Amino acid sequence: QVQLVESGGGLVQAGGSLRISCAASGRTFSLYAMGWFRQAPGKEREFVAAISSSGGMTYSSDPVKGRFTISRDNAKNTVYLQMNSLKPEDTAVYYCAAYPTPWYFSESSPNYWGQGTQVTVSS
Repeated sequence: QVQLVESGGGLVQAGGSLRISCAASGRTFSLYAMGWFRQAPGKEREFVAAISSSGGMTYSSDPVKGRFTISRDNAKNTVYLQMNSLKPEDTAVYYCAAYPTPWYFSESSPNYWGQGTQVTVSS
């Protein structure tokens, strides 16, 4: 069983920055791709970013490209999402996710999820 615990969410003004973290336990963290998703009120959960097991490949959705950066520290079993130039439309619950493979594919689905952390961007 894998446990994913997000932290670092909060309230930030538009244009500001925030970094959220996800600590993983329960399996060898460095062997698997990780990702971030978000769900805004009344909307479906959407993909935000993913990173390969080694950290050498990253992927971002169009709405966040150039503003958000995913990274990981395999020594700390932690994945991060650095969010810059935040907009009110970035307001959502952000979920950490673990994939069953070392690589991310757009068709792949995570098999473990965190409980989520709220990010609120005020205008």
